[in-house]
Amino acid sequence: MNKKPIHSDNAPAAIGTYSQAIQSGNLVFLSGQIPLVPTTMEVVEGNFETRARQVFTNLQAVAEAAGGSLNDAVKITVFLTNLDDFATVNTVMESFFEQPYPARAAVGVAALPKGVDVEADAVLIV
Repeated sequence: MNKKPIHSDNAPAAIGTYSQAIQSGNLVFLSGQIPLVPTTMEVVEGNFETRARQVFTNLQAVAEAAGGSLNDAVKITVFLTNLDDFATVNTVMESFFEQPYPARAAVGVAALPKGVDVEADAVLIV
């Protein structure tokens, strides 16, 4: 099976032993994105909604580098340190996705990289 790495300068660079995304056939697996600003690699300033928007903006940039968009997503996983923020995630996702929405899981976690409170990954078909 072929594995093609996907990279976008419009999303944060990988900060570990992973690729921003890997394409295999028509499937694209996007690594988790946290609310880092790509040009500074710092967490975006603002409230939870601002951070969630940055996460999906980063995912969108990687999806576009793969020749697709978030509307090609078939599965999204959202990781939250506070599940009370789930309603805000729904609101943010409405501005990035069209129906039919992808399948999704929301997972409450104790901690995320760099102390952030939200991360998401995705699987696309392109």
